[in-house]
Amino acid sequence: MRVLGIDPGLRTLGWGIVESRGSRLSHVANGLCRSGEGDLSLRLLALYRQLRDVLETHAPDAAAVEQTFVNKDGAATLKLGQARGIALLVPAQFGLAVGEYAPNTVKKTVVGVGHAAKVQVDHMVRMQLPGAVPEGPDAADALAVAICHAFHLQSAQSMARVAGAAR
Repeated sequence: MRVLGIDPGLRTLGWGIVESRGSRLSHVANGLCRSGEGDLSLRLLALYRQLRDVLETHAPDAAAVEQTFVNKDGAATLKLGQARGIALLVPAQFGLAVGEYAPNTVKKTVVGVGHAAKVQVDHMVRMQLPGAVPEGPDAADALAVAICHAFHLQSAQSMARVAGAAR
């Protein structure tokens, strides 16, 4: 199963794809979608087109997006929310259910600590996906989201098998 993880951002949206086979994970690809400066509608369109290209190229089976936190700058939070909307929309257009995870959940799953620093997330992503070289911190975060979702999907499938066997 190919799992796409997305770390939403208006200027830079990170994405990462892992392959999950049983309990084994491997790196497929990662990258950054960039929107530059200027008109918000054109920036969102740029993110939309780039993320759509990622899904067309890599054909993931599942997707997950990191949830955003609200900060003191309401306008910045709103713009980030619009970029997050693109991150939710594109996988849905490809027929994928989209999981959503709080940043602390992703960090706890990948690093073991809910308040891990970005450098720790990057390190653990590289440890869990040998050979992976994230294009930047946003791509490393996106790979962490993909790892988190793969783990949660695997747990849900195991619980469903147990529940089915108990009937």
